[in-house]
Amino acid sequence: MTTDPIAIDSSAAASRRTDAVRVWDPLVRAFHWCLVAAFATAWLSAEEIQPLHEIAGYAVAALVGFRIVWGFVGGRYARFAQFVRGPLATLSYLGDVARGRERRYLGHNPAGAAMVVALLATLSGTAFTGWLMAEPERAAAVSGRLAIVAPALADDDDDEDGGGEREADGPLKEVHETLADAMLLLVALHLGGVALASFRHRENLVRAMVTGRKRPAGPGDVA
Repeated sequence: MTTDPIAIDSSAAASRRTDAVRVWDPLVRAFHWCLVAAFATAWLSAEEIQPLHEIAGYAVAALVGFRIVWGFVGGRYARFAQFVRGPLATLSYLGDVARGRERRYLGHNPAGAAMVVALLATLSGTAFTGWLMAEPERAAAVSGRLAIVAPALADDDDDEDGGGEREADGPLKEVHETLADAMLLLVALHLGGVALASFRHRENLVRAMVTGRKRPAGPGDVA
């Protein structure tokens, strides 16, 4: 009896697709790609189309708020308790990556988990400072709690032509832009980590965030 290699390969591929398990639920996937679109829109419209920039900023804030809530009440792989590790575990994992012997994680690996936390924290700060800048009264209301705002507001009463408002925006704008620049660095590191993990474990992680499905955990993998 002859065996058709093409038929065997097709059968094996079909089997791998059938055996794939769902990891990322639809809401996590929708959040991910909507956040990509919202941040890109906010970045590209900054200083150019202010109304669009503000709308995109509010969208980012809403998405971050949703993800934080979903991190506590969502499915298994969406929950922070499932993937967030301590500093020692994260450093140990990065050491394994450097030595080329890191384990495959079905959900977020420790480095990816740290990146999720860093991205959410940085986006929260970016959105919050942008929200404060949108209305001078907001900055004034929290001036007693935000040290970066208080010095700039100190001269408001002495500036009757509105210059004080512009001064108040100065420190906030600087922090806002610094956080936005930090986001670009984090995004670059995130993309590099995704590419490296995809190569090392022979798995398309971008496609997994589209389909929600990944190869089942094998021997030595962390499910």
